[in-house]
Amino acid sequence: MTLFPTSALPTAFFLAALSSASAFGQAPFQLASAPPTAPLGALRTSYLPAAIASSSSLPDAPSSLLDTLQSSSQTTQETDEQRKDRERLEGEAQVDRQVHQRNFGIIPNFNTVIGGLPPPLSPRQKFEVVFHTTTDPYTFAIAFVVAGFGELSPPNQGYGWGASGYFYRFGTAYADNVDGALWGNAILPVILHQDPRYYRKATGSIKSRILYSALSTIICRGDNGQRQFNISNVAGNLIAGGISNIYYPSEQRGIGLVFSNGLTVTAEGAVGAQLLEFAPDITGYIHRRREHHRMMLQQKAHPNGSPSGTPDDDL
Repeated sequence: MTLFPTSALPTAFFLAALSSASAFGQAPFQLASAPPTAPLGALRTSYLPAAIASSSSLPDAPSSLLDTLQSSSQTTQETDEQRKDRERLEGEAQVDRQVHQRNFGIIPNFNTVIGGLPPPLSPRQKFEVVFHTTTDPYTFAIAFVVAGFGELSPPNQGYGWGASGYFYRFGTAYADNVDGALWGNAILPVILHQDPRYYRKATGSIKSRILYSALSTIICRGDNGQRQFNISNVAGNLIAGGISNIYYPSEQRGIGLVFSNGLTVTAEGAVGAQLLEFAPDITGYIHRRREHHRMMLQQKAHPNGSPSGTPDDDL
């Protein structure tokens, strides 16, 4: 575990965005409506058009790529080969959507299902999402920031000072992120047939959504659509904690590092999941406020509803 929790930065960014939204002087933001989560047993059901339309309307959501796949699942009865081909195409379209999702336009949101109920990821697709996450510039930037905080925070703990100490801290921070993502979101989910994605709830009371997102660190969907203990995440964090004994300074190594890293990252995931759940609501609220402000400025500039330079002025 790095000296500065990696997930604390996006969480702090989330809280800052929430504060900025309240700074408009209006009532707290209103939660954007979204389709309710589909029954767990309906994992193989294709996207509903309404669900896709809702998720695509979010400012941080990419444009839908699944429109051309909708009619194929509603035609006559499919053969097994046709069903597999359809699910493969839908899965590839969903992954393409995911790797373009960002919270606040900056923070990668590649492992989140914003709306609808996609088919399970193939083993290759699980590794593909991890690859996009771990090679994203934001992931490198976070490791650089964490290393900087570590350099400024005593005690030294065996890293050294100066450029060598800084890049040592950067390496450990980045390796922690890669190890956790690889084991928790790819290797173990493939072996255990679990879905590593976060399925945004989007509806219900704020309290229920907070609880739902917090529990996502220990409860997940299986590839069969059933809710189950998220052993991939918990065990993946512990395995990553064990691997960290290889590259952490000797002063920090030991069994304590395994459990402190693993359990701390699991707990931090419960906090970070709040960002995945509520960031689209905050972004949508800020977007609506800006649009309202822009329209008010236009009305003040042109109270008669006819801006200067229109054809009416030339008549």
